[in-house]
Amino acid sequence: MSAFTYPGVYIEELPSGVHTITGVATSIAAFVGWADQGPVTQATLVESWSDFANQFGGLDSRSLLGYSVNQFFANGGAQAYIVRLVWTDAATASSSDGGTPFTIGGLTLYAKSPGNWGSNIRITLTLASDPTRFSILVEQLSTTGGATTTLENFFNMSFNPADPQGMYVVAVIDSDSNYLTFIDPATPTTPPGTPTGSPAAITKLTLGGGKDGTVLNPNDGNFETALNATTSGVSLLSSVFFNLLCVPGETEGATISGLQGFCAEPQNRAFYIVDAPQLATYSGLNSTGPVGSTAGSITTAPNAANSAFYFPWVTAPDPLAGQRPKLVPPCGFIAGIYAATDASRGVWKAPAGIDAGLTGVISLQTVLTDQQNGDLNTQGINCLRQFNVYGNVVWGARTLVGSDQAGSQWKYVPIRRFALFLESSLYQGTQWVVFEPNDETLWGQIRLNIGSFMQGLFLQGAFQGTTPSQAYFVKCDSENNPQSSIDQGIVNILVGFAPLYPAEFVVIQIQQMAGQSQS
Repeated sequence: MSAFTYPGVYIEELPSGVHTITGVATSIAAFVGWADQGPVTQATLVESWSDFANQFGGLDSRSLLGYSVNQFFANGGAQAYIVRLVWTDAATASSSDGGTPFTIGGLTLYAKSPGNWGSNIRITLTLASDPTRFSILVEQLSTTGGATTTLENFFNMSFNPADPQGMYVVAVIDSDSNYLTFIDPATPTTPPGTPTGSPAAITKLTLGGGKDGTVLNPNDGNFETALNATTSGVSLLSSVFFNLLCVPGETEGATISGLQGFCAEPQNRAFYIVDAPQLATYSGLNSTGPVGSTAGSITTAPNAANSAFYFPWVTAPDPLAGQRPKLVPPCGFIAGIYAATDASRGVWKAPAGIDAGLTGVISLQTVLTDQQNGDLNTQGINCLRQFNVYGNVVWGARTLVGSDQAGSQWKYVPIRRFALFLESSLYQGTQWVVFEPNDETLWGQIRLNIGSFMQGLFLQGAFQGTTPSQAYFVKCDSENNPQSSIDQGIVNILVGFAPLYPAEFVVIQIQQMAGQSQS
């Protein structure tokens, strides 16, 4: 409050008590698989297919990862985290292993990540007019004898750690280069040394010693070991925010079950898009229900609620083989359709129907009839269908607890994903509540803030009901916050919502009218 000393009008700004809750993103995908280049110690965000190609090498006939990421962006995806898996025999290229070994001020230069790609990196160091300054040109040699590509160019470098212009070569390369580092991958926690002597020119010398190592394909044992490693693999996603998980081609039952549990963890709240086994058939799935290629339940609640199963695989043109057909898993297409549906209609809309067409498809591995589709649908298997008018579309929206026998409240994909969206949004949007005085004033602010968020969703058509009271409620008062809870430092907030159920079965009744007799 202002100190009143003179007669007049005083203006005071009062806090409104409004803390805006913003809905979280719903379609940030995460792809896990083997690639021949790219970071291996972090989940890397890419926002376009060209971004993925620059960092992870694009398509590679030895792996399904690139194809699925390409299909994700082609079908409407916008953001994806990539986790690159490698085996223990992969090696990182360095300047000491090239055809002509070299150093920069006595320090070895390493490729940013393991793989044979690093052996195609060429370095040129050019001295400036000031002999203590230099530039480093980083180029990539073509593996097919084509033109060399310029990757990076760093100017005005210095060997001085206290360089007044901030261009100390070790710091700049380690922090700014996408392809090089002075940090030895064998001892990544040990800082590199300080360059000595004076800069010396280097003319088009290449790194060497890089190896791709064993190619990891899903369901081969080594892939699962790398996938479930405690310091790499899917665990790297725990440090980023993502919504959709894709492990292209992974159909091993126990691994699917583990990934379902990972997605269901409170810090993730993600949704796992499960590929049917490549050799799955209608008759096999009809007799067993949704299963992996090996033993292990993938429909056990509650973790299975955060996943959906798609059948069959898809035939798509392969740019690496003259556009000839290649059989690929559906998860990349499906994740892109999830993203496109979220953007155009909202996460509460089922990512299926005639608007959920598959882009970049030649055909489906299995063409299903209506009856076959019905047999699988009631068991929680989402089918891809081929229709003469609409082409290839997604024709199912059930989770892996969506069988008719299970009777789960999380039967449908849009309802489960919408609940995850609400949970994540409210979790992030109510952090301000922690350590506030737990009384009626706080409860009123909570009701106001969450109510405003829910009302915004209601106006977008996210709920059933024609009035807010029919669509949602927010309860935070003395009734659900008794003194015993207050004494324990607990504030209880109950949020209810009426979800929109997809119109899965459309019934048209036709009745013949009796003719009218003339009087």
